[in-house]
Amino acid sequence: MNIVVLGAGAIGAYFGGRCEEAGHSVQFLVRSGRAEQLRNNGLKLYSPCGDYEIQNLHLAERPEEIEQVDVVILAVKGYHLTSELMDDLKVLVEKGAMILPLLNGIEHIEALQDELGEEHVMGGLCYIISTLDENGHVIHNSHQHDLIFGPLHPSQEKVCNELEDLFDEANMAGVLSSNILLGLWNKYMIITAFAGVTTAGNLTLGTIQETSNTMKLAEEVLHEMKLLAIAQGVNLNNGHVEKAKELLSQFPDEATSSMNQDRRKGMQIEADHLLGGAIRLAEKEGLKLPHIETLYALVKPYELEMK
Repeated sequence: MNIVVLGAGAIGAYFGGRCEEAGHSVQFLVRSGRAEQLRNNGLKLYSPCGDYEIQNLHLAERPEEIEQVDVVILAVKGYHLTSELMDDLKVLVEKGAMILPLLNGIEHIEALQDELGEEHVMGGLCYIISTLDENGHVIHNSHQHDLIFGPLHPSQEKVCNELEDLFDEANMAGVLSSNILLGLWNKYMIITAFAGVTTAGNLTLGTIQETSNTMKLAEEVLHEMKLLAIAQGVNLNNGHVEKAKELLSQFPDEATSSMNQDRRKGMQIEADHLLGGAIRLAEKEGLKLPHIETLYALVKPYELEMK
């Protein structure tokens, strides 16, 4: 398969690098600044699962430069879903691409489907703690590097099976899900609690778990997201909440969310896409999310400062 990674940040560069490491055709579609950095420094992955350096790095700055594409791994932040990016995706879809978004949250799925057509947008999510160093190389901080994906339209089953074979060959945990919508909401529940609390308090996961009142706040957010998912017709339950807490306990104590990492670096954060998105959906359902609303109020000023 011909893979295009749109967005060579810490997530796109990692999974794209692992696919290239396994011998597959991978191109990175990036902005000019990132392209220059990659041309100057190359792309290396530093990981407890094994380091890797891409020897033949294929870059493009415009979708028109790409001749063949089967799947686009869309690894950008929610605030990057601009009309310009949608136009780029339309060019790739016209070339035969299926889109596999790895964004956090849920609102982007409908936005992509509205622009590109339901049959062209698969469901995808990942569990990984990674960041970029000053040279633009990937620093992967744990053994978890899960990419979970699945069809959102019956016509996507064939390409999902092909992706499963591809990911099985790569040094990563690629998992084909039969209920990716449930998986998307489960991740949304987890990331809202993790990102919201770590960013509002500038905290690590270890500090949260060691402080009972702070951990209770994270648990309240998990329960609010569970209720929102149920209102949206997705059957999250208390078992998912307990598994979410167990999952977070597996990360290193020093781990923090990508949103908090972005706050620390003075970069734009996804407050509106994650927390604001949950609040917008809740308003449509007549729900109140008091803990999420409080976290949103605390982190929103950082988003405004960084724009």
